[in-house]
Amino acid sequence: MNRKYMAEPYKIKVVEPIAMSTQEERTAAIKRAGYNTFLLKSKEVYIDLLTDSGTSAMSDNQWAGMQIGDEAYAGSINFYHLEEAVRELYGFKYVVPTHQGRGAENILSKIAIKPGDYVPGNMYFTTTRAHQEMAGATFRDIIIDEAHDPQSEHPFKGNIDLNKLQALIDEVGAERIPYICLAVTVNLAGGQPVSMQNMREVKQLASKYGIKVMFDATRCIENAFFIKEREEGYQDKSIREIVKEMFSYADGATMSGKKDCLVNIGGFLALNDEELYQKATQLVVVYEGMPSYGGLAGRDMEAMARGMYESVDYYYIKHRVEQVRYLGERLIEAGVPIVKPIGGHAVFLDARAFLPHIPQDQFPAQMLAAKLYEISGVRSMERGIVSAGRNKEGQHHFPKLELVRLTIPRRVYTYAHMDVVADAVIELYKQRDSIPGLKMVYEPPVLRFFTARFEPLK
Repeated sequence: MNRKYMAEPYKIKVVEPIAMSTQEERTAAIKRAGYNTFLLKSKEVYIDLLTDSGTSAMSDNQWAGMQIGDEAYAGSINFYHLEEAVRELYGFKYVVPTHQGRGAENILSKIAIKPGDYVPGNMYFTTTRAHQEMAGATFRDIIIDEAHDPQSEHPFKGNIDLNKLQALIDEVGAERIPYICLAVTVNLAGGQPVSMQNMREVKQLASKYGIKVMFDATRCIENAFFIKEREEGYQDKSIREIVKEMFSYADGATMSGKKDCLVNIGGFLALNDEELYQKATQLVVVYEGMPSYGGLAGRDMEAMARGMYESVDYYYIKHRVEQVRYLGERLIEAGVPIVKPIGGHAVFLDARAFLPHIPQDQFPAQMLAAKLYEISGVRSMERGIVSAGRNKEGQHHFPKLELVRLTIPRRVYTYAHMDVVADAVIELYKQRDSIPGLKMVYEPPVLRFFTARFEPLK
């Protein structure tokens, strides 16, 4: 089939050879890894779609910036460049650098949550919920119902259900809700965006009760692109204008710079409240470093500041989203079940529909990711019952979505690589009836998906 796609809005200056392996070698490798793709060595992987976190290719401008890293222990010039970028592009008053997004999640949870609180959000994310729960809070999912339906074509499946939010306020009281955690986009729903209207309405309702709104801003640029593409009144707005308005409906944000800031390490907590900021600067010294470096080298802050400006370029983000969409559309044409609409950072295989003969407690998504690696060398990751973990009673959480995430790093792979991935998934779909389930043979107490080990059922 003759396919047309947008050419890369960049040229390749440096190349990195990638490993080729035989299926026999991969069968041995995935067995050694306990059928957990996180435990594979990178040298054993051909096309690495495990995550888009910290796996982007930096630009020549970012690499040049790293050469002017000011590694002063306090008051680095690169911190002020980062602070300026956050204020100009996102509109927040205060910036606390962290080594990555989960460092910001940890600090926010400790300064804002008290035991017995509830934190509502538009679907959980693994580390975010873990930090909230360790601080003594209970997470409550208030995303719209369509987000749990992989076949729903709702254009903004990341939206918060205002009725669910109001019901929680009525149930527990506003004083027990320190903030609403609003992710833009929603990773575990399939990279689904939140509409500007929903952000505005959430902020209005929260303000009525004195509740803060904190964005998980990790993929905010992708969210802005979907608003420009899908929401009435935004087609003629620039990505920069849309991003600025988005954050006007937030009191703060946690940011993993390893995604939409186009760097390999780094993040920050951004705030408007001076009292919260002062508390954050006290804790960042304990967990990260000085408030003007927060666990980062000066060169990393410089690269992140420059990456933030690059990320709001329309042609960059258009190519990024369309490359993901290309892979998803190839799979849809072949009848492979995926989450719709196709998200901004990944294509999510619907493991329930792909492997309907495997019960959820036999980890179909985990096995699907393992088998995809075995037949092709493509590394993906499970986003289902293993990632969901266990409740306070020790029972599995059983999420409605049982997914495998094919996550596309930014500015790294070509459309030819996407064709290799698509061909491998389609071939595996033809073999789906012969794929068995798994049993878990090792499980850590927290965030088990990183290091759990499995064996195939006979």
